Amino acid sequence: MLKPKKKISKREMKEDKLVTTYFEAQSWFEANRKRVSSVFFTILVIGIAGWFYYNNRSTQNLAATADLGKIIRYYDAGNFETAINGSPQENIRGLQQIVDEYGGTESGEFATLYLANAYFSLGNYEKALQYYEDADISDGGLNAAVKAGIAACHEARGNHAEAAAYFEQAAQEDEQKLHAAEHLFHAGTNYILAGNKDKADEILKKLKANFPASPYAREADRLLVRIVS
Repeated sequence: MLKPKKKISKREMKEDKLVTTYFEAQSWFEANRKRVSSVFFTILVIGIAGWFYYNNRSTQNLAATADLGKIIRYYDAGNFETAINGSPQENIRGLQQIVDEYGGTESGEFATLYLANAYFSLGNYEKALQYYEDADISDGGLNAAVKAGIAACHEARGNHAEAAAYFEQAAQEDEQKLHAAEHLFHAGTNYILAGNKDKADEILKKLKANFPASPYAREADRLLVRIVS
């Protein structure tokens, strides 16, 4: 007499399905072991590389900060040649070397701005412009300083239309408005020198309206008289 078939419970069916799935997965893994290992190894390498990259950037940033702290006294003293080239006898790196080695770090970007300022102070406007344009600083106030530096280089080289446009940008990006009136004044001056009197009139009137107490507002009056005459 045939025994009646045993009724399979839901739990047993679930366990059986899990066992089947396990063995299917194991078979797939064995068949694709090399590919899985390769993918895992690639992910692992990327992870390690990413960690090393960011950790190295942090280490480089600390090194740039230390070097910048040592050389900045020469910059503050107006000794721009030494600030740029460093002091070998004191084993102090100059701004040029700091930028060349750590330019991509946060402190390296600050060094780039100092380097541009130093070249500008020495009258090397071509080098100054190069490093002002290379500086990548997220801080709004310092970014405005970068734009003003680019403007000043163009002004010194007689490119008044470009200078005016960059001074105008500097005024717009000066979040604290510490130098916005000054930037607008220089923008208006350069627009006049570029022969764009309409734009100069617009900028100078904006200066007077937004910064009426600024000494640059009084100077703007004089320029506006020149535009009319």
